[in-house]
This record gives sequence, C-alpha cells and structure tokens, in this order.
Amino acid sequence: MTLLRLFPQGPTDCETALRMLAAHAIPGAEEADVASRTHTRLLHHAGAPVRVTVTFAEDQVTVDLPDEIPDPDGLAVPIRRWLDLDSDTARIGDALATDPLIRPLVEHRPGIRLIGYPDEFEAVIATVVGQQVSLAAARTFMGRLVAAYGTPAGGLKTLPAPRELAAIPDAELQAAVGLTRARTRTLRAVAQRWADGFTLAHLTADEARRALLELPGIGPWTADYLTVRARQHPDTFAPGDLVACRALGSVTADQARTTAERWAPWRSYALMHLWANAAYAPPGKERTRA
Repeated sequence: MTLLRLFPQGPTDCETALRMLAAHAIPGAEEADVASRTHTRLLHHAGAPVRVTVTFAEDQVTVDLPDEIPDPDGLAVPIRRWLDLDSDTARIGDALATDPLIRPLVEHRPGIRLIGYPDEFEAVIATVVGQQVSLAAARTFMGRLVAAYGTPAGGLKTLPAPRELAAIPDAELQAAVGLTRARTRTLRAVAQRWADGFTLAHLTADEARRALLELPGIGPWTADYLTVRARQHPDTFAPGDLVACRALGSVTADQARTTAERWAPWRSYALMHLWANAAYAPPGKERTRA
C-alpha cells in the first residue's frame, strides 16, 4: 500500500468528521469505522475507481492507496477538498466564537470542518433521494441504487454515472430503489442534466441555488443544502433545515435566516456546528446548548 500524509490547516474535530461521514455512508459503496477513525470508499482517479482509506488524527489525515495506481499524489487535492483540509479552522472558530449564541458549540467542538462529497453528482443524487425521508431511509435507498446499478471495484461499488442513471426507465428505477414516482422522475431529470454536462463547480452560491431550483422536484431546502455540502461554500445557510431550526429553539425559517446573518462570512460552519451538536454527537453524550 502507498501512504499519503495530508496536513490540515488548523485543528480538526476528528470525531465529528467521522460521525458525519458514517451517518451518510452509502451501504456497499463506503465503509465507516468511527472507532478506528477510518473511512473507506472509491474515488475516481486517472480514469478508474481507486479504493482509498482515510484515517483521521488531530494533526493529520493519512490515506492508504493501492501501490499500483499512477500518480498517487494526484489524489491529494480532491481528498483535501472533500475533507475541507485547507480551511483555517482556528480563524473560523475565533470569528464564530464572538457570537454568544454559537460560542458554546465552537468551544465544545473546535476544528469542525465543512465535510463535502468527493463527487458533485453523488452529492446531488444522495440529497434528492434523501428529500423528506429520514437519513436511515436515504441510506437504504442509496444502498439499493448501488446494489442494482453500481460497478464493482476494490471490494466496493461505484455509483452509476449520470448517463447510465438517466438511461434507466422510470418503472425499473422505482422498483429497484423503492422511491416514489415523483422522486424517481426527479432523480432521472437530475441525472440527465449532469449527463448533458451541467456542473455547479464554477458557479457562485447564488448562481448554484438558482440553477438547482430550476430542476424539477428541487425545492429551497435541497438547493440550500447543496450549496453547503456540494459546493462547500463557507457562507451559505439552510434556513429551512428542520435540525437547524430546532437547534436554534424551534424557530421559523425566517428567524433562522435572520439569526444566521450574524455568522457571516462563516454561516456554513455555524450550520455544521448546529448539525454536529444535534445529529452527530456520540450516543449518550449530552448536547451542548446553543
């Protein structure tokens, strides 16, 4: 095996990063082990899927790669982007800690990073599949999608590519995954859009949000969530997110949006703190009051 060592800028909250990755891990495509601080999945590199295992420590992330892959150092950039290793978490934490509402969360979990997805299309379809269902149900649906249409590699499976997913008839896809008819149509419409070459990569947060809202079946929550998780823009927020609204005291979306303005230009990181405290805390561990 080849070992890469990646050094993040600022501290890293390893436990939250691992628990977030584990909570969203797709059965058959990813293997999460919070206890051993590892996460394993396939990444596309040099035209082929490569099995990688990332291991978190406070001062570095190590990456185990197969010896035979070409240019292993070429994977450093996409992995750093996926795990948000280039953000100065100390500076971000100091800025957020000036706000009395978010300060207790920052003090409790310094070094939270804006964990994204290594593949934009994966982020979009996982979010579409997860609309209006529990996270556990979303993982089940994604696991069925991978089992039915994924390509085996390195003991795991890749997700179907946009063109492959767009070519599956609605009835077949619905039967294989178990989605509603409306959600199936949205999934195929999204796949077709990305198959046609669309990408969020070079859009601003506002442009990305508008483009996503133009897609059938994509509403404000999905668009906002994807500007945070797929675009990893540091200053976006999801005011309609139920977890965030409850964490702020069961406020309305408008109230959450107003509150979040205080956290600019790091609103995405504030949202990560709210999510971490509500959804990614270790079992049995007391939540911190925001």
